[in-house]
Parts: sequence; structure tokens; C-alpha cells
Amino acid sequence: MPTKLRNLRSSREIDAMRPAGLAVYQALQIARQMAQPGVTTGQIDDAIAEHFRRLGAEPLFLNYPNSSAGKPVFPGVTCTSVNEEVVHGIPGPRVLRAGDVLSIDTGCRIKGWCGDSAVTLPIGQIEPIVARLLDVTRGVLELAIQLMAEKQWWSEVASEMATYVRDQGFYVVENFVGHGIGRDMHEEPQVPNFVSPQLRRNGDFRLEPGLVIAVEPMVNLGTKRVVPRPDHWTQATGDGQASAHFEHTIAVTDDGIRVMTAPPTKEEQAAALGQGIAAG
Repeated sequence: MPTKLRNLRSSREIDAMRPAGLAVYQALQIARQMAQPGVTTGQIDDAIAEHFRRLGAEPLFLNYPNSSAGKPVFPGVTCTSVNEEVVHGIPGPRVLRAGDVLSIDTGCRIKGWCGDSAVTLPIGQIEPIVARLLDVTRGVLELAIQLMAEKQWWSEVASEMATYVRDQGFYVVENFVGHGIGRDMHEEPQVPNFVSPQLRRNGDFRLEPGLVIAVEPMVNLGTKRVVPRPDHWTQATGDGQASAHFEHTIAVTDDGIRVMTAPPTKEEQAAALGQGIAAG
């Protein structure tokens, strides 16, 4: 039986989510500019924390509770996952080196509404196979956005996403999935990047106006298997090979698909200039 969605958003509410989405886009642009050999993941985290402070935005990741009772809360405003680290990497003194890849995920809340997005960035020159991994992961997110405008059910999108990745010779991570987003970062429904019996049985949902979801494919070079690190947060590939992660917050509206964490439009840039602020 399909999931009956209880948190569909009005067009006014979707408009209200855009400032948070734009702030997250800007945060990832800061990361993109800083992601160079010799920079630490902690320095990038500090810069994004300052960006959110300037905007009066609430970081969503900082002090996020651990899913395991008694384990530490998350200590950063970003997840910074390097090379074989898939997700939830803790920012700190690690120095980025040429040939690394950095997956950076962050989110914030502005005036009660959330945005969440992620990118994987090359540090200097990277191996061709890893560059292709990034291209495929970015490409499968773009495919999902395209298909959301064409399909009726999420399972139809997820099936084509998984096929796309498999045909490229890579592996979709199944331990972690996307999610609904709105007043809170994690809301219903769960948004897998693959089709499982559970999705077909009772987790599928209709792509209808008012739906807002964070779609976040994570793709591994050599295996879908993921293993935890001793810090109680970081998750890494089971074989030590590279992983990539891209994410957007996406709304289904009466006028089509709207990417809430996309770059600013010309109208938004003009409005920001008129207010004397940077739009990204």
C-alpha cells in the first residue's frame, strides 16, 4: 500500500523554503572555493558556520542526536567525508591533499523552514575512474530531477536511478536514503535511490504537488557495503574505495519541479543586489 503523505506543502510554504535552500547553496559554494590542497575540513566547516551566523540561519547538523543511545551528538555544521568515507564524516584537522575527493553535506533552517544539499568535490587532479564516479553520481541526481517531472510514483524514479548507476559499473549505497523535508530536516517519506520489496509494498509515494523531498544518491566505486568508523558517526565503504554523494532539496509544484537548493535566479540576484547582499 502506498504511503499517504500528510505534509504536502502549499505554494506559499514552498516559497518560504527558498531562503534556506539558497543559504545552503551559498554554503556549498564556499566549500567549493576553499576545497584545495592544504585546507582542513575544519576550516571549511568554520567558514560555513560563519556564513550561517551572518544570515541568522540555524545549522541543522550541529548537535544532531546520534541514532544510538548514549553516543555523541554530531559536532559540526557540515558532514565532511573524504575519499572512502561515504557520509557523516566529522570536520576537524584533516588536511585535504591533491587526489582526494571531499563529500560535503550541510543544511540550515531559516524562519522555520529547512534546506539540505550535498556535493562531492575533487581536490586538485583526481584519478579518471574517480572523476567518472563523481560524474555518474551527479548525473543520477540530475536524472532523478528530470524523471520527477515525468513519472507518477517515486518507485519509477528510483528504479531508473539504480539502473543508471548499475549500467555505469558502480554501486548505489542502500544503507542511507533521502527524506522528506520542511519544518524539520527529516520528515516522511523515506526516499531511497533504489527499489526494494519494502518500497513496493508500503513505502512508495505519489509525485504530487506539495511534495518536498531531499534526494541524495550516494554511489560507491567498488561495493555497496558500508561500515561504521569508531567515531560513532563516519560511515565508509567496505572495501576502502572512493564514494560520492550529491543532494538537492526538490519540490513538486503545480508549475513543475523546483530545485530549492539551486543557484539564484536572475530575479533573486537582482533583489539581493537591491538589498545590498550577495546572492551567491
